[in-house]
Amino acid sequence: MGTKAQADRKLLHLFILAILLCSLALGSVTVHSSEPEVRIPENNPVKLSCAYSGFSSPRVEWKFDQGDTTKLVCYNNKITASYEDRVTFLPSGITFKSVTREDTGTYTCMVSEEGGNNYGEVKVKLIVLVPPSKPTVSIPSSATIGNRAVLTCSEKDGSPPSEYTWFKDGIVMPTNPKSTRAFSNSSYVLNPTTGELVFDPLSASDTGEYSCEARNGYGTPMTSNAVRMEAAVLVTLILLGILIFGIWFAYSRGHFDRTKKGTSSKKVIYSQPSARSEGEFKQTSSFLV
Repeated sequence: MGTKAQADRKLLHLFILAILLCSLALGSVTVHSSEPEVRIPENNPVKLSCAYSGFSSPRVEWKFDQGDTTKLVCYNNKITASYEDRVTFLPSGITFKSVTREDTGTYTCMVSEEGGNNYGEVKVKLIVLVPPSKPTVSIPSSATIGNRAVLTCSEKDGSPPSEYTWFKDGIVMPTNPKSTRAFSNSSYVLNPTTGELVFDPLSASDTGEYSCEARNGYGTPMTSNAVRMEAAVLVTLILLGILIFGIWFAYSRGHFDRTKKGTSSKKVIYSQPSARSEGEFKQTSSFLV
């Protein structure tokens, strides 16, 4: 009897568990997108999909995130005023008539039950493709051997953001300078994402013309103008400064004026002889130099 009662209780527990699982399955909701990431060239139309199930009366909203900025694109199945002239709403997603680079970001489709507790969401990443523009190179105004020198390369139009390749005298600079004989005497760190090229320390062999290339996988890679960097010797600059200071100090003390006075033209003093008879004549004229 005891064994049969235990078996009956176990069977009852399994039956209750099956009912709970079925009820959960029937009441479950799903929200998904057929394209979680969409890449589209600028000025083209695009659709961001959002499919959902398990909602009897779905309420759909879309929001847009770009960095610290958040905007509401769709509220309660209706496009908001700021987007209504170029975005349309469908139960299966939203469609842009034409996208710009400012539309690049993350869009979240949020679905909830009207008057209920069911909720689900899905994120769609939109990347509006824009080729890079011509990058610019910036080098420090004074680069001295033994010090740290930072060179930067940047361009602001590319979407997705560009990655950068550096050149010295027309030769590609490897990420690790010790891996190539041409740069084995250099000590630098190259960041392809930020475009920074940091010499620490700078050496005499780092003097040369530097340029960079920007590419983002879309359109034609763009190359900057070449900019020359001179690695100056710090000791030479110090000596030059001392020399200039010495000249200024001597001039301020009047040494140059005294030198002028000492090298002025020689003066001649002539004295006339006094009246004497011819017999008493003596040479009394004298020249003093």
